[in-house]
Amino acid sequence: MNNKAKYQRRLISILLIALLLVGCKEPSEQHMDASSLSASEILGKTDYLAMSYGGYRTKSREDQPTMAQIQEDLRLMHAMGVRVVRTYNMQFDHAPNVVKAIDGLKKEHPEFEMYVMLGTWIDCAQAWTAQPDHTKQNESANQIEIEKAVALAVQYPDIIKIIAVGNEAMVHWAAQYFVAPSVILNWVKHLQNLKENNVLSKDLWITSSDNFASWGGGGAEYHNADLTALIEAVDYISMHTYPFHDTHYNAQYWYNAGLAEHLDSNNKPATLTTLETEKKAIQPFMDAAVALSRAQFNQVQAYVKGLGLDKPIHVGETGWSSSSDGFFGPTGSRAADELKQAMYYEGLMGWCRDQKVSCFFFEAFDEQWKSTANPSDPENHFGLFALDGSAKYALWSEVDQGFFDGLSRDGQPIRKTFGGDINLLLETVLVPESQTTKHP
Repeated sequence: MNNKAKYQRRLISILLIALLLVGCKEPSEQHMDASSLSASEILGKTDYLAMSYGGYRTKSREDQPTMAQIQEDLRLMHAMGVRVVRTYNMQFDHAPNVVKAIDGLKKEHPEFEMYVMLGTWIDCAQAWTAQPDHTKQNESANQIEIEKAVALAVQYPDIIKIIAVGNEAMVHWAAQYFVAPSVILNWVKHLQNLKENNVLSKDLWITSSDNFASWGGGGAEYHNADLTALIEAVDYISMHTYPFHDTHYNAQYWYNAGLAEHLDSNNKPATLTTLETEKKAIQPFMDAAVALSRAQFNQVQAYVKGLGLDKPIHVGETGWSSSSDGFFGPTGSRAADELKQAMYYEGLMGWCRDQKVSCFFFEAFDEQWKSTANPSDPENHFGLFALDGSAKYALWSEVDQGFFDGLSRDGQPIRKTFGGDINLLLETVLVPESQTTKHP
């Protein structure tokens, strides 16, 4: 069967699914909320925080959070100003349940406002094996992801405002599963055709959420005609930037930020004991981190403009882990702690607000399924809330202001980490080494 025939069969299938979903609902249940904003109105709206969300509590994604747990999380995010959440795949019940949870909260509380950036996972052929084939895609699995997303977007057009084709699916360091831009392009064009055929709302925006390098901000190995066509086809560019990881993988920017005045008599980073002195010592490093994210954003922007194209660009993902061993902990770049997480959060989000750029911060809550063998792995600690619902330092001021009064996570009221004791927090904070003190 040729590609055109396959596309026509797929289109008919999705149309039938859409008609079934809409037709089985009473008119009063149709999701056509006149107050619902379009994606173009949501992205860049400075008072609408955006957040990546996975509500997993245990060490396995087979243990799906309940509807009550998801709604509990959504209320917490809503209280801190989050109005759009990002999900990552359709292979579990999590994303549909997030959408249904929002729908339930809207019916219960008409003033509740929340939208979704719905992620689909895209893999190459033989992904996650010893011999992934990056020249081909896992067409059957990818098609299921897309069709499930389409069906859900048809059912809830007032909530689902963005569909992202793939998550870091083109960047080459995703060695177990990355695909060529042509794969993403074909699915993006497919979704745009569904919009043209009125299967999907024309207010829905289609993108792919990927590393800045994949969007042209990196080396020449990413620059090709398919990427140009993809940039033309998407409604906006969703780019990722992670200076946290770069403290190890691109460490020069990090070590060069050091200030010699904070060294002790042994030419080692000084031990600092007050919040003011700690921030002063760390500020150059965090300024460098924010500057790196801005530079990566600007590199993508310059590449797009160099093609003669004009596309909105938003930060689809960035974040900072609050705990780590290894590369980012005490024996590594010393990047991971709650103070640095808060300083990066404040610095980058402030810049994004000034630029009217949406930033999907990664992430709302810690999750422990990402590295079950090593609880200290930084991937388990990117949340602004700890697993038990404790608010990390970035949100201490919101706790003080009563944002979370009356709210809880798994029955636990929201409290500050470290019992709110800043001195206990500071005991976990290390000043990174500068270039002059870093060991060879």
